[in-house]
Amino acid sequence: MSFGDPNPNNPYGQQPGQPPQGQPGYGYPQQAPQGVPPQGQPGYGYPQQPGMPPYGGPQYQGQPGAPAPEGYANVPGLGMVEVGTYGARFGARLLDMIFAYIVVFILNSIIFGSFAIGVGDDEPSAGAAVGTFVGALILSALTVIFYDVIFVSAMGSTPGKMILGMRIVNSRTGQKPTFGPALVRWGFPIGLGYITCGLGYVLIVISPFFDNTGQLRGWHDKAANTLVIKK
Repeated sequence: MSFGDPNPNNPYGQQPGQPPQGQPGYGYPQQAPQGVPPQGQPGYGYPQQPGMPPYGGPQYQGQPGAPAPEGYANVPGLGMVEVGTYGARFGARLLDMIFAYIVVFILNSIIFGSFAIGVGDDEPSAGAAVGTFVGALILSALTVIFYDVIFVSAMGSTPGKMILGMRIVNSRTGQKPTFGPALVRWGFPIGLGYITCGLGYVLIVISPFFDNTGQLRGWHDKAANTLVIKK
């Protein structure tokens, strides 16, 4: 018998009501160390990083920061969208050229028809003839220029792209381009082609093939922060 142990039948030498050393206390729930979450549960109090999926799972399509597969783009405000193919864009450009020159033909017919009626049977003066020709030329150039710019800034698409089911959006906001970016998108190929004797224009036309993101953004799209997508 030990004089320091009030209970001689206690083989562990513990005080009454206390579990033996090295064994869990039955009836007393164990507390996990603070700051360490239980196994199999998320760490409460540790927020997920912005843009990351919960518990390290795969990225979800359409979420900000999610990688876009080939032929798609993750656009803010729109999510995952399919980009317009090069063939469809080329076809839309041909349609727009036809439509624009039809408008030019109609305007020129009105201008020269009015000039002929005003002159009648009299011999027109050289100044009047030159003025009419220059006026028709300027009006034709403005029509070709603002056909694309006005349609893109006002409706987000040209008639050719509408027919083939495409539209142009701002790659940063998902909204239709404003007048400034629409003018840059149209004028960049023209200006570069003018100072390079047409070579720059050709390079911009084929530049979507050089886009390693798979979004077919040409140099003019990157200059204007635009993207051609399917409706």
